[in-house]
Amino acid sequence: MALSIETESRIYRSLRAVFGATAHLVALGFTIFVAVLTRPGSSLFSWHPLLMSLAFSFLMTEALLVYSPESSLLQSFSRKARVRFHWALQLLSFICAVLGLAIISSNKYINGKDHFVTWHGQTGLLTVLYAGMQCMGGIALLYPKLIKNWTLSKLKLYHATSGLIGYLLGCASLLLGMCSLWFTAAVTGVSWYLSILCPVLTSLVIMNQVSNAYLYRKRIQP
Repeated sequence: MALSIETESRIYRSLRAVFGATAHLVALGFTIFVAVLTRPGSSLFSWHPLLMSLAFSFLMTEALLVYSPESSLLQSFSRKARVRFHWALQLLSFICAVLGLAIISSNKYINGKDHFVTWHGQTGLLTVLYAGMQCMGGIALLYPKLIKNWTLSKLKLYHATSGLIGYLLGCASLLLGMCSLWFTAAVTGVSWYLSILCPVLTSLVIMNQVSNAYLYRKRIQP
């Protein structure tokens, strides 16, 4: 017997809630794993992986999941409160990313090494710059009257779409970092593959959330 539209919708929402909760745990778990691995303070470099994982694995993921109707930790809060919380998390994410970039640049300079010569370094730089522009774009949504001739719905659509691109860039930077000599020497075997799966899983959850909310939403009439 074919499932009714209501049943299918209920199953779909349940699956999104499960995967959303998983994304929360994975984002936090991966960041904790990196913190244990790097032992922050043991060297100047040790702060770079921690800050970048904190920025793009935990803070940015949580900032986007704030809007999830199934797995947001702030579902009981007003829309305005969630918007402010989202902006605060994104700002913290950007600050961590800038600090992480500054630290690795200083570390490279101190050790006489070239910087931004690898895919990881170049993607990381692009991601941080993009995140800065995305934060500036968020101001337009906080104060939409500053942008004339643009409807609020269009601003939300473009911000969500560009935000998804920025998030995927951040995840790509993390993935490339996990292919670096340092990470592959420190993490091997099954642990390496599980680490790779972390940003992949959160990316899929965020892509589904954004596409469902803005890009391909369709109303199904019974």
